Amino acid sequence: MPKDKPSGVLRVKPHTKVRLHDWDTTWAGTKELRNLKGDQLEKETHEILQRNLQQLADAQDLLWASDKYALLIVLQGMDAAGKDGLIKHVMSGVNPQGCQVFSFKQPSDEELQHDFLWRQTKCLPARGRIGIFNRSYYEDVLVVRVHPEWLEKQHLTPGRSLWRERYDDINSFEHHLTRNHTVILKFFLHVSKKEQKRRLLERLENPDKHWKFSASDLAERGYWDDYVEAYEEALSATSTKYAPWYVIPADHKWVARALVSEILTATIQDLHLKFPQPTPEQLAAIRKAKRLLGQ
Repeated sequence: MPKDKPSGVLRVKPHTKVRLHDWDTTWAGTKELRNLKGDQLEKETHEILQRNLQQLADAQDLLWASDKYALLIVLQGMDAAGKDGLIKHVMSGVNPQGCQVFSFKQPSDEELQHDFLWRQTKCLPARGRIGIFNRSYYEDVLVVRVHPEWLEKQHLTPGRSLWRERYDDINSFEHHLTRNHTVILKFFLHVSKKEQKRRLLERLENPDKHWKFSASDLAERGYWDDYVEAYEEALSATSTKYAPWYVIPADHKWVARALVSEILTATIQDLHLKFPQPTPEQLAAIRKAKRLLGQ
């Protein structure tokens, strides 16, 4: 992987074959951070996150005021990878009026009567807003691929051609969105099987986290290798120049949060947005208002 800023190190280059075992789930970013452990690492990455959040808030103001782009964030990962916590902490610094979060579980009967992109299309962010998909249309080439029997409700037959067609559909869909000024960032929270086990056990042992436990999490853990294969193919086929995937090391939650906040902020800043300039009529109204206020 290239040795530059996180956005370059973690981005999946288009037309490359992803092997997830090549991506370190414990990578901590800078050399200084890699030398830290435990509480020291958490403290330092938490401070980095707080600095990033102020920049992210400023960047969001520009995104909202300029009304030129929408930002769509796609979050995917194994169970217990930290998606909910990342949303809670990374988006804590943004104006909730300009941000919306949608979590996609199993599709309803109505949603199954439409194509697999339909239910997310209704939830896309408008210009000036940040939209977050906690799981997304990618579930239809991930969990549905691992459980192809679920295709029966869509009246479809599993097969390699179906997955290739869905990758093509996703790429075309995302290309359409980006041509219409929706910036897309896709984050795969890459957690190790060992760390997932630790987090699931924590949910069982801590009464305050019992509400997070689902028996289905253990059932799905039994398909770990199948999910790895499905993710590798999806990341390889759908990381594009216009809608890149980032593989975020997620064994350390605060590292993952700091990295995502940095990439989000840098992406908005790279749009070189400016606050809109007032029209002559607005300037005249401002001068009049100043006079009325005795300025």
